[in-house]
Amino acid sequence: MVAFFISIKYLYGKLIIMAGNSIGSLFRLTSFGESHGNSIGGIIDGCPSGIKIDSDFVQMELNRRKPQQTNFSTTRNEDDRVEFLSGVFEGKSLGTPIAFIVKNNNAVSKDYAHIKDVFRPSHADYTYQQKYGYRDYRGGGRASARETISRVVAGAIAKLVLRKYDIEINAFVSSIGKVSLPFDFEEVIIDNINKNSLYCPDEKTASRMNEAIYVAQSKGDTLGGVVSCICKNVPAGIGEPVFNKLHAELGKAMLSINAVKGFEYGEGFNAAKMTGNEHNDIFVVNNNTVSTKTNHSGGVQGGISNGQNINFRVAFKPVPTLMMNQNSIDSKGNMVVIEGKGRHDVCVVPRAVPIVEAMASIVLLDYILIYNAYKF
Repeated sequence: MVAFFISIKYLYGKLIIMAGNSIGSLFRLTSFGESHGNSIGGIIDGCPSGIKIDSDFVQMELNRRKPQQTNFSTTRNEDDRVEFLSGVFEGKSLGTPIAFIVKNNNAVSKDYAHIKDVFRPSHADYTYQQKYGYRDYRGGGRASARETISRVVAGAIAKLVLRKYDIEINAFVSSIGKVSLPFDFEEVIIDNINKNSLYCPDEKTASRMNEAIYVAQSKGDTLGGVVSCICKNVPAGIGEPVFNKLHAELGKAMLSINAVKGFEYGEGFNAAKMTGNEHNDIFVVNNNTVSTKTNHSGGVQGGISNGQNINFRVAFKPVPTLMMNQNSIDSKGNMVVIEGKGRHDVCVVPRAVPIVEAMASIVLLDYILIYNAYKF
């Protein structure tokens, strides 16, 4: 007899199965698919009706996360063309579930035959095997970063809705390896972000980042980095008290992205080094509009937006697949040596920029819909 174990909880009086494949309350995404399966896809529930679904914009967002944007990306060449199956009629959202798929057309599963019974260091191979007792080893299966396609599609649609609120979300690469931007959020020129393939708003820093990546690549090694994000024009009052604070939900969303190891908003860990006098934001009033001269809080206080820009950073670990031999174990517990081969990124940080924006868009739209539900 096979025993099934599931985690359950109650939400608004309803029994919810916690399978870990959905995010959001009113605007909700459920994703599906594996790296080398037929397709990646999702179902978006709760998208307001009458929203013009700009297919070109959605495709543009998908193209931003595609590989081959740089010489150090995986050579897996996928079209990543999105196909909407339901919820859209004559170019507008119906308010009903929006289902979509993106086909996998360039999977080379034989590249992973050598790890069928072997667990790669710092991958999800071992943990998925322990949890499910059975796994799709091709490209990491469900744990592959290819799953993020569904997030980008949903995030693009969320962005289309957020335009009605004039909310802008812009992420950028602020560090790769030991190379970091010499300035912080306040000095970032948004128009400069897309001027290079690294999505770094400073050309000199981007050049140094490129050099660091190529050095790592020449050694068969990889690099991680940080993606920073600025959310503009978010109205004050967005977020829920205590357990569903806005920054907590943003943190959860970012930490759900593959390879993410850290999240901080505002001053983040640097706040621990400051005095209260240094960290406190100073309120000012101009033409009956309340603002602050500083933004140490990152636009969130008490878990609720204060009307300032919401600033946060997301830390990505180095890609764990290396083009060098590594020691590991097989499914029987024997020590083995894994040969580095296949198609992999040297640094995924630039490709993560649209994913970070997508997850922020999903969370902010969900919380704006919740905020509107309070009003009569």
